Amino acid sequence: MKSFSAALCLFLLLCAPALRAQNQEPKLVTWQDLVQTPAPAAGMRIMYGPDSLQFGELRVPPGKGPFPVVVVIHGGCWLSQYNHGYMNHLSAALTRAGYATWNIEFRRVGSPGGGWPGTFQDVGKAVDFVRELAKQYPVNGKKVAVLGHSAGGHLALWAAARPKLPRTSPLYSRHPLKITGAVALAGITDLASYSAEKGSCNAAVEQLMGGLPQQLPERYAEASPMQLLPLKVPLLLVQGARDPIVPVEQAQKFVALAEVKGSKAQVVLLPEAGHFDLVAPSSPAWSAVEKAVREALALPQGSDSRPQEAGR
Repeated sequence: MKSFSAALCLFLLLCAPALRAQNQEPKLVTWQDLVQTPAPAAGMRIMYGPDSLQFGELRVPPGKGPFPVVVVIHGGCWLSQYNHGYMNHLSAALTRAGYATWNIEFRRVGSPGGGWPGTFQDVGKAVDFVRELAKQYPVNGKKVAVLGHSAGGHLALWAAARPKLPRTSPLYSRHPLKITGAVALAGITDLASYSAEKGSCNAAVEQLMGGLPQQLPERYAEASPMQLLPLKVPLLLVQGARDPIVPVEQAQKFVALAEVKGSKAQVVLLPEAGHFDLVAPSSPAWSAVEKAVREALALPQGSDSRPQEAGR
């Protein structure tokens, strides 16, 4: 009996650390992980407007095309401290998968002309600029999805809703580019409820909009995707269950309301993902992101997104 007890103690002593490690939750991708990852080769920097921040990086796969386009919209709380650079990893990975990517920059809170209405106007202008890109590069201006992360997820869903804007809105444009679908990665869907919470990005909503929801209800009605439902394109909201920045409820409540109003929307909930896993091509979450992009572009699952003439 003593020998058995001694053996059991030895087993626990040797194996307990390994057992604890197996039960630990996987490590989440952090902001530091993203910015410390060596940057991919730069895309073609192209201006879509006269301001120094009105540009995008275009990446096009090798081949004849035309290739479906993903307009990539970065997050960072709509603030000027954060730029499009961290989305280059995602953009390069999608281009390797056969998509043209247009990773856009725009005026943000803290830069001249940023906030309401300039941030929204820039995003709309950058999306519409795909028409011009299609005249010079082998990209398909009629097969376009918008994809954004965090605050960029808000802007991607908003871009999908642009046809709903009233003519009296400063955000209105006469002929917004028709998009095929939208993907929000940890997207902020309801500006009003998000502004009322405490967190790293929440206070930035007031700065973006120039005031609180009760002060400027008409602005929030034109800028919040939740208030612009229903939309006519597929909406895919990819969300990490362990996200400390954007609550899961932002996606869940949006999709629930979208379904009631007749929109085609779904939440892709990833139990072991956080906020930045969704934009890290090396993370286990990446396959779900690629699948969402394919669905947003209405491409068959499991097939190559490159046209046959691309020679693959």
